[in-house]
Amino acid sequence: MDRAQQLSEFLKTRRARLSPDDTGTVGFGGQRRVPGLRREELALLAGVSVDYYTRLEQGRARNVSADVLDAVAGALRLDADERAYLHNLAKPGTARKRPGRPQQVRPELCQALDALSSVPAYIIGRRLDILAWNELGRLLIADFPALPAAERNMARLVFLDESSHDLYPDWETKARDTVANLRFDAGRHPDDPQLATLVGELSLRSGDFRRLWADHGVRGRTHGRKRFAHPRLGEFALDYVAMRAPDDPDMTMMIYSAPEGSDAATSLRLLAGLTAPSPTITDLRGLRSGGAG
Repeated sequence: MDRAQQLSEFLKTRRARLSPDDTGTVGFGGQRRVPGLRREELALLAGVSVDYYTRLEQGRARNVSADVLDAVAGALRLDADERAYLHNLAKPGTARKRPGRPQQVRPELCQALDALSSVPAYIIGRRLDILAWNELGRLLIADFPALPAAERNMARLVFLDESSHDLYPDWETKARDTVANLRFDAGRHPDDPQLATLVGELSLRSGDFRRLWADHGVRGRTHGRKRFAHPRLGEFALDYVAMRAPDDPDMTMMIYSAPEGSDAATSLRLLAGLTAPSPTITDLRGLRSGGAG
């Protein structure tokens, strides 16, 4: 993946989101052939010369100061994740010749996963690889042990596995978030050849991925709520939180939970029940609606 090209496309798409009305500035006049602010208008807002901003947007600027990047980020109204992405891309770097070492999950983290016996959880690493999971995570998301190691990847599951459309009722939102998470990782490791291979394959095999990747959305993994449609439990929404590993900023534990007493909490208890053999149970949705738990 070309760092300068990523930086150029990101700045262009962010500039295209804005207009003189959005920023409270007076436009330079004349008919606009493309949406958004012109380079001259953005440079004025950022307090830099038009020539310098043009070189930055074209990926030709070198050793850009943090102050200039912050000024451009402010003019573009970037959020915290987008601002971090901009800084990462603008850093001078040396392309990696070989893939990095595989990430290893520390035994203590595996123990923590197993201890979370009442909630689904998994550990996600670089390139959205699924590195480890607990039993409820397997029952909720995918049968990870049955997948080849190369396919234990959230982006692959979302865009290349048709069952993801059934699992996520808000599939478009899930897909957009997944691409934005992958783009955030690309900012941290723009010279990662394995990431470039993954993006290339997804772009070839999924029109939805190509469309969303071209938007240049950026989002780190933090917290939120996700709706699921489980084949045996029906539909429910879970809250999630992302907890970054203290010794590896590229490794995050995702934990899903629900408020005590809610229907979703009942669904989680029923999900845990699926780990025990129960040949008489064929559909637990009626049990949940009947107030079990």
